[in-house]
Amino acid sequence: MSCVARLPSLSLSVLLVFLLVLAGAGPVGAVERPRVELSKAQAGAGGSVTVSGSGWRARALLTLLVCGQAEPDRGVTGGSNSCANADGRAVTTDAEGRFRRALPVVEPPVPCPCVVHVATVTGAGAEADAALQVAGHTVEPLPAEPSGGRLSLLADTRLRGTGGLLTWFGSPPARTLEVTVGNVGTSPVKDPVFQVGTAHGVFAPQWQDQRWRGTIRPGGEARIELPVELAAGAHGDYTVSLKYGGKVLAEHPWGVGRPWGVTLFWVLVLLVVPAAVFRAGLAVVDHLRPRHPGHAARPARRRGLPVPLPHPPRKRAGTSTGASTPSAAPALPWVTPDAGSEDEERSSVPYGKDPTTKA
Repeated sequence: MSCVARLPSLSLSVLLVFLLVLAGAGPVGAVERPRVELSKAQAGAGGSVTVSGSGWRARALLTLLVCGQAEPDRGVTGGSNSCANADGRAVTTDAEGRFRRALPVVEPPVPCPCVVHVATVTGAGAEADAALQVAGHTVEPLPAEPSGGRLSLLADTRLRGTGGLLTWFGSPPARTLEVTVGNVGTSPVKDPVFQVGTAHGVFAPQWQDQRWRGTIRPGGEARIELPVELAAGAHGDYTVSLKYGGKVLAEHPWGVGRPWGVTLFWVLVLLVVPAAVFRAGLAVVDHLRPRHPGHAARPARRRGLPVPLPHPPRKRAGTSTGASTPSAAPALPWVTPDAGSEDEERSSVPYGKDPTTKA
Protein backbone atom coordinates (compact mmCIF):
# COMPACT_ATOMS: atom_id res chain seq x y z
CA MET A 1 0.00 0.00 0.00
CA SER A 2 2.84 2.34 0.73
CA CYS A 3 4.19 1.94 -2.81
CA VAL A 4 0.78 2.49 -4.31
CA ALA A 5 0.30 5.64 -2.26
CA ARG A 6 3.56 7.07 -3.41
CA LEU A 7 2.73 6.73 -7.13
CA PRO A 8 0.38 9.76 -7.38
CA SER A 9 2.86 12.04 -5.60
CA LEU A 10 5.73 10.82 -7.79
CA SER A 11 3.72 11.41 -10.98
CA LEU A 12 2.80 14.89 -9.81
CA SER A 13 6.47 15.73 -9.16
CA VAL A 14 7.51 14.51 -12.60
CA LEU A 15 4.72 16.56 -14.23
CA LEU A 16 5.80 19.74 -12.40
CA VAL A 17 9.43 19.27 -13.45
CA PHE A 18 8.34 18.71 -17.05
CA LEU A 19 6.26 21.90 -17.05
CA LEU A 20 9.15 23.92 -15.62
CA VAL A 21 11.46 22.63 -18.35
CA LEU A 22 8.97 23.62 -21.03
CA ALA A 23 8.53 27.07 -19.54
CA GLY A 24 12.28 27.66 -19.45
CA ALA A 25 12.80 26.42 -23.01
CA GLY A 26 10.51 29.10 -24.46
CA PRO A 27 8.69 28.84 -27.78
CA VAL A 28 10.04 26.32 -30.22
CA GLY A 29 11.80 27.83 -33.25
CA ALA A 30 12.14 31.33 -31.74
CA VAL A 31 14.61 33.45 -33.72
CA GLU A 32 17.44 34.97 -31.70
CA ARG A 33 17.77 38.72 -32.20
CA PRO A 34 21.20 40.31 -32.78
CA ARG A 35 22.88 41.43 -29.55
CA VAL A 36 25.93 43.57 -28.81
CA GLU A 37 27.95 43.69 -25.61
CA LEU A 38 30.91 45.88 -24.56
CA SER A 39 33.83 44.98 -22.34
CA LYS A 40 33.32 48.25 -20.40
CA ALA A 41 30.56 50.84 -20.37
CA GLN A 42 32.84 53.91 -20.13
CA ALA A 43 36.11 54.78 -21.87
CA GLY A 44 38.02 57.91 -22.78
CA ALA A 45 38.99 59.09 -26.23
CA GLY A 46 42.15 57.30 -27.34
CA GLY A 47 41.29 54.07 -25.52
CA SER A 48 39.51 51.01 -26.84
CA VAL A 49 36.69 48.64 -25.98
CA THR A 50 36.09 45.06 -26.99
CA VAL A 51 32.80 44.57 -28.83
CA SER A 52 31.25 41.11 -28.90
CA GLY A 53 27.98 40.01 -30.42
CA SER A 54 25.74 36.99 -31.02
CA GLY A 55 22.56 36.16 -32.86
CA TRP A 56 23.80 37.58 -36.18
CA ARG A 57 23.64 35.92 -39.58
CA ALA A 58 26.48 33.48 -40.25
CA ARG A 59 29.41 34.82 -42.30
CA ALA A 60 27.93 38.32 -42.34
CA LEU A 61 30.05 41.45 -42.79
CA LEU A 62 29.40 44.02 -40.04
CA THR A 63 30.53 47.58 -39.34
CA LEU A 64 31.29 48.91 -35.85
CA LEU A 65 30.95 52.68 -35.23
CA VAL A 66 30.88 55.07 -32.28
CA CYS A 67 27.83 57.31 -32.75
CA GLY A 68 26.47 60.30 -30.83
CA GLN A 69 22.92 61.51 -30.17
CA ALA A 70 21.77 57.92 -29.90
CA GLU A 71 20.30 55.45 -27.45
CA PRO A 72 19.82 51.69 -27.73
CA ASP A 73 16.03 52.09 -27.57
CA ARG A 74 15.76 54.89 -30.15
CA GLY A 75 18.73 54.10 -32.35
CA VAL A 76 20.93 56.68 -34.06
CA THR A 77 18.56 59.63 -34.47
CA GLY A 78 20.91 61.67 -36.65
CA GLY A 79 21.81 58.91 -39.10
CA SER A 80 25.32 58.13 -40.30
CA ASN A 81 26.33 61.80 -39.98
CA SER A 82 26.29 61.35 -36.17
CA CYS A 83 28.98 58.61 -36.26
CA ALA A 84 32.78 58.63 -36.39
CA ASN A 85 32.86 56.90 -39.77
CA ALA A 86 36.60 57.33 -40.36
CA ASP A 87 37.50 55.37 -37.18
CA GLY A 88 35.08 52.49 -37.61
CA ARG A 89 35.99 48.83 -37.88
CA ALA A 90 34.70 45.85 -39.87
CA VAL A 91 34.27 42.26 -38.73
CA THR A 92 32.87 39.03 -40.17
CA THR A 93 30.77 36.71 -38.03
CA ASP A 94 31.61 33.04 -37.67
CA ALA A 95 29.44 30.06 -38.60
CA GLU A 96 27.33 30.55 -35.43
CA GLY A 97 26.74 34.27 -35.96
CA ARG A 98 29.19 35.43 -33.26
CA PHE A 99 32.03 37.96 -33.40
CA ARG A 100 34.57 39.70 -31.18
CA ARG A 101 36.49 42.83 -32.21
CA ALA A 102 38.47 45.66 -30.58
CA LEU A 103 37.16 49.15 -31.37
CA PRO A 104 39.04 52.40 -30.73
CA VAL A 105 37.11 54.98 -28.72
CA VAL A 106 36.84 58.36 -30.46
CA GLU A 107 34.66 61.40 -29.98
CA PRO A 108 31.74 61.44 -32.45
CA PRO A 109 30.94 64.64 -34.38
CA VAL A 110 27.81 65.29 -32.25
CA PRO A 111 27.30 65.31 -28.48
CA CYS A 112 26.52 62.22 -26.43
CA PRO A 113 24.62 60.12 -25.28
CA CYS A 114 26.69 57.70 -27.40
CA VAL A 115 26.43 54.10 -28.51
CA VAL A 116 28.45 51.53 -30.36
CA HIS A 117 26.39 50.96 -33.48
CA VAL A 118 26.72 47.58 -35.24
CA ALA A 119 25.00 47.02 -38.62
CA THR A 120 25.22 44.59 -41.52
CA VAL A 121 26.83 45.69 -44.79
CA THR A 122 25.44 43.08 -47.19
CA GLY A 123 22.36 40.90 -47.30
CA ALA A 124 19.33 41.37 -45.08
CA GLY A 125 19.55 44.48 -42.94
CA ALA A 126 20.09 44.12 -39.18
CA GLU A 127 21.45 46.45 -36.52
CA ALA A 128 21.97 46.68 -32.77
CA ASP A 129 23.35 49.26 -30.33
CA ALA A 130 25.15 49.20 -26.99
CA ALA A 131 25.42 52.26 -24.72
CA LEU A 132 28.90 53.76 -24.28
CA GLN A 133 29.98 56.76 -22.20
CA VAL A 134 32.83 58.66 -23.88
CA ALA A 135 34.67 60.39 -21.02
CA GLY A 136 35.25 64.11 -21.57
CA HIS A 137 32.79 64.43 -24.46
CA THR A 138 29.86 66.85 -24.22
CA VAL A 139 26.44 65.47 -23.40
CA GLU A 140 23.15 66.97 -24.56
CA PRO A 141 19.63 65.61 -24.22
CA LEU A 142 18.08 63.95 -27.22
CA PRO A 143 15.38 65.84 -29.10
CA ALA A 144 11.84 64.96 -28.15
CA GLU A 145 10.45 62.06 -30.11
CA PRO A 146 7.69 63.27 -32.41
CA SER A 147 4.22 61.94 -31.72
CA GLY A 148 3.30 61.77 -35.39
CA GLY A 149 2.59 58.76 -37.50
CA ARG A 150 5.06 55.93 -38.00
CA LEU A 151 5.26 53.65 -41.01
CA SER A 152 6.09 49.96 -40.96
CA LEU A 153 6.32 47.31 -43.66
CA LEU A 154 3.24 45.08 -44.03
CA ALA A 155 4.09 42.95 -47.08
CA ASP A 156 7.07 41.81 -49.07
CA THR A 157 8.62 44.10 -51.63
CA ARG A 158 8.48 43.52 -55.38
CA LEU A 159 10.33 44.94 -58.37
CA ARG A 160 8.00 45.43 -61.32
CA GLY A 161 9.20 45.85 -64.89
CA THR A 162 11.48 44.20 -67.43
CA GLY A 163 14.32 45.23 -69.67
CA GLY A 164 13.87 46.11 -73.33
CA LEU A 165 15.89 46.41 -76.51
CA LEU A 166 17.45 49.69 -75.41
CA THR A 167 18.58 48.11 -72.15
CA TRP A 168 20.21 45.33 -74.18
CA PHE A 169 22.26 48.05 -75.88
CA GLY A 170 23.36 49.74 -72.63
CA SER A 171 20.39 51.94 -71.71
CA PRO A 172 19.94 52.53 -67.92
CA PRO A 173 17.96 49.64 -66.35
CA ALA A 174 14.79 50.84 -64.61
CA ARG A 175 12.24 49.15 -62.34
CA THR A 176 9.39 50.13 -60.02
CA LEU A 177 9.71 49.25 -56.32
CA GLU A 178 6.37 48.23 -54.82
CA VAL A 179 5.85 47.95 -51.04
CA THR A 180 2.84 47.93 -48.72
CA VAL A 181 3.27 50.06 -45.59
CA GLY A 182 0.97 50.79 -42.69
CA ASN A 183 0.68 53.72 -40.31
CA VAL A 184 1.15 52.43 -36.75
CA GLY A 185 1.23 55.92 -35.23
CA THR A 186 -1.45 58.17 -33.82
CA SER A 187 -1.53 60.86 -36.52
CA PRO A 188 -1.76 60.75 -40.31
CA VAL A 189 1.36 60.76 -42.48
CA LYS A 190 1.10 63.16 -45.39
CA ASP A 191 3.42 63.06 -48.41
CA PRO A 192 6.14 60.93 -46.77
CA VAL A 193 9.70 61.15 -48.07
CA PHE A 194 11.39 57.77 -48.59
CA GLN A 195 15.02 57.01 -49.31
CA VAL A 196 15.69 54.48 -52.06
CA GLY A 197 19.18 53.03 -52.16
CA THR A 198 20.94 50.81 -54.71
CA ALA A 199 24.03 48.81 -53.74
CA HIS A 200 26.27 46.76 -56.05
CA GLY A 201 27.94 43.76 -54.44
CA VAL A 202 29.55 44.59 -51.08
CA PHE A 203 29.51 48.36 -51.62
CA ALA A 204 27.37 50.68 -49.51
CA PRO A 205 24.05 51.78 -51.03
CA GLN A 206 23.66 55.16 -52.68
CA TRP A 207 20.53 56.82 -51.30
CA GLN A 208 18.13 59.05 -53.16
CA ASP A 209 15.17 60.91 -51.63
CA GLN A 210 11.79 60.30 -53.25
CA ARG A 211 8.48 61.79 -52.13
CA TRP A 212 5.27 59.79 -52.30
CA ARG A 213 2.16 61.91 -52.79
CA GLY A 214 -0.69 60.88 -50.53
CA THR A 215 -1.91 60.60 -46.95
CA ILE A 216 -1.87 57.48 -44.78
CA ARG A 217 -4.32 57.64 -41.87
CA PRO A 218 -3.59 56.04 -38.47
CA GLY A 219 -4.17 52.32 -38.74
CA GLY A 220 -4.39 52.56 -42.52
CA GLU A 221 -2.15 51.13 -45.22
CA ALA A 222 -1.03 52.13 -48.69
CA ARG A 223 0.68 50.60 -51.66
CA ILE A 224 3.83 52.61 -52.38
CA GLU A 225 5.37 52.62 -55.87
CA LEU A 226 8.75 54.29 -56.32
CA PRO A 227 10.94 54.32 -59.46
CA VAL A 228 14.44 52.82 -59.32
CA GLU A 229 17.05 53.42 -62.01
CA LEU A 230 20.70 52.37 -62.38
CA ALA A 231 23.52 53.88 -64.38
CA ALA A 232 23.91 53.18 -68.11
CA GLY A 233 25.57 49.85 -68.83
CA ALA A 234 25.07 48.56 -65.25
CA HIS A 235 25.03 44.78 -64.82
CA GLY A 236 25.50 42.26 -62.03
CA ASP A 237 23.90 41.68 -58.64
CA TYR A 238 22.30 44.72 -57.01
CA THR A 239 20.29 45.27 -53.82
CA VAL A 240 17.47 47.81 -53.65
CA SER A 241 16.76 49.19 -50.14
CA LEU A 242 13.92 51.34 -48.81
CA LYS A 243 14.46 53.58 -45.79
CA TYR A 244 12.05 55.81 -43.87
CA GLY A 245 12.72 57.78 -40.72
CA GLY A 246 16.34 56.62 -40.55
CA LYS A 247 15.39 52.91 -40.53
CA VAL A 248 15.59 50.40 -43.35
CA LEU A 249 12.11 49.06 -44.08
CA ALA A 250 12.84 46.58 -46.86
CA GLU A 251 15.53 45.16 -49.15
CA HIS A 252 15.12 43.37 -52.45
CA PRO A 253 17.75 41.71 -54.70
CA TRP A 254 17.98 42.71 -58.35
CA GLY A 255 19.97 40.73 -60.90
CA VAL A 256 20.77 42.87 -63.96
CA GLY A 257 21.84 41.10 -67.14
CA ARG A 258 24.86 42.10 -69.18
CA PRO A 259 24.15 44.44 -72.15
CA TRP A 260 25.31 42.09 -74.91
CA GLY A 261 24.23 44.55 -77.59
CA VAL A 262 27.16 46.80 -76.68
CA THR A 263 29.55 43.86 -77.06
CA LEU A 264 28.02 42.98 -80.44
CA PHE A 265 28.35 46.59 -81.56
CA TRP A 266 32.07 46.73 -80.76
CA VAL A 267 32.68 43.38 -82.46
CA LEU A 268 31.05 44.70 -85.63
CA VAL A 269 33.07 47.90 -85.39
CA LEU A 270 36.32 45.91 -85.12
CA LEU A 271 35.35 43.90 -88.22
CA VAL A 272 33.80 46.55 -90.47
CA VAL A 273 36.19 49.45 -89.89
CA PRO A 274 39.40 47.57 -90.82
CA ALA A 275 37.68 46.16 -93.93
CA ALA A 276 36.55 49.64 -95.02
CA VAL A 277 40.04 51.07 -94.43
CA PHE A 278 41.57 48.23 -96.44
CA ARG A 279 39.23 48.82 -99.41
CA ALA A 280 39.89 52.56 -99.27
CA GLY A 281 43.62 51.91 -99.30
CA LEU A 282 43.29 49.66 -102.35
CA ALA A 283 41.28 52.35 -104.16
CA VAL A 284 43.94 54.98 -103.41
CA VAL A 285 46.75 52.70 -104.58
CA ASP A 286 44.88 51.88 -107.79
CA HIS A 287 44.26 55.57 -108.43
CA LEU A 288 47.90 56.58 -107.88
CA ARG A 289 49.44 53.67 -109.83
CA PRO A 290 51.13 54.86 -113.15
CA ARG A 291 49.56 53.72 -116.46
CA HIS A 292 51.78 52.27 -119.27
CA PRO A 293 51.08 53.30 -122.96
CA GLY A 294 50.85 49.69 -124.10
CA HIS A 295 48.19 48.94 -121.61
CA ALA A 296 46.09 51.92 -122.66
CA ALA A 297 46.10 50.93 -126.38
CA ARG A 298 44.65 47.54 -125.78
CA PRO A 299 40.91 47.31 -126.24
CA ALA A 300 38.90 46.43 -123.20
CA ARG A 301 37.71 42.85 -123.12
CA ARG A 302 35.12 41.22 -121.01
CA ARG A 303 36.19 38.26 -119.06
CA GLY A 304 34.79 34.94 -120.15
CA LEU A 305 33.86 36.00 -123.77
CA PRO A 306 35.61 34.25 -126.72
CA VAL A 307 37.72 36.30 -129.11
CA PRO A 308 36.02 36.49 -132.55
CA LEU A 309 38.02 35.09 -135.44
CA PRO A 310 38.61 37.24 -138.58
CA HIS A 311 36.39 36.37 -141.53
CA PRO A 312 38.08 35.24 -144.81
CA PRO A 313 37.90 37.73 -147.72
CA ARG A 314 34.88 37.36 -149.97
CA LYS A 315 35.36 36.78 -153.72
CA ARG A 316 33.98 39.44 -156.00
CA ALA A 317 32.67 38.91 -159.51
CA GLY A 318 35.21 39.59 -162.31
CA THR A 319 38.27 38.95 -160.23
CA SER A 320 40.56 36.02 -160.42
CA THR A 321 40.86 33.51 -157.71
CA GLY A 322 44.55 34.21 -157.19
CA ALA A 323 44.21 38.02 -156.79
CA SER A 324 44.28 39.25 -153.20
CA THR A 325 43.29 42.58 -151.77
CA PRO A 326 46.17 44.34 -149.94
CA SER A 327 43.87 45.54 -147.14
CA ALA A 328 42.34 42.09 -146.54
CA ALA A 329 43.72 40.00 -143.73
CA PRO A 330 45.65 36.86 -144.74
CA ALA A 331 43.62 33.69 -144.72
CA LEU A 332 44.29 31.20 -142.03
CA PRO A 333 45.46 27.72 -143.06
CA TRP A 334 42.57 25.93 -141.25
CA VAL A 335 40.02 28.21 -142.95
CA THR A 336 41.39 27.80 -146.52
CA PRO A 337 42.65 24.23 -146.77
CA ASP A 338 43.56 24.75 -150.51
CA ALA A 339 46.24 27.27 -149.69
CA GLY A 340 48.97 24.62 -149.64
CA SER A 341 48.34 23.37 -153.23
CA GLU A 342 48.21 26.92 -154.61
CA ASP A 343 51.59 27.72 -153.03
CA GLU A 344 53.10 24.59 -154.59
CA GLU A 345 51.79 25.62 -158.01
CA ARG A 346 53.27 29.08 -157.67
CA SER A 347 56.60 27.70 -156.55
CA SER A 348 56.81 25.52 -159.72
CA VAL A 349 56.44 28.53 -162.12
CA PRO A 350 59.79 29.93 -163.36
CA TYR A 351 60.93 33.28 -161.96
CA GLY A 352 59.78 36.30 -163.93
CA LYS A 353 56.71 34.75 -165.54
CA ASP A 354 53.16 35.46 -164.68
CA PRO A 355 51.34 32.28 -163.75
CA THR A 356 48.11 33.55 -165.31
CA THR A 357 49.60 34.02 -168.85
CA LYS A 358 50.00 31.24 -171.30
CA ALA A 359 53.49 30.01 -172.12
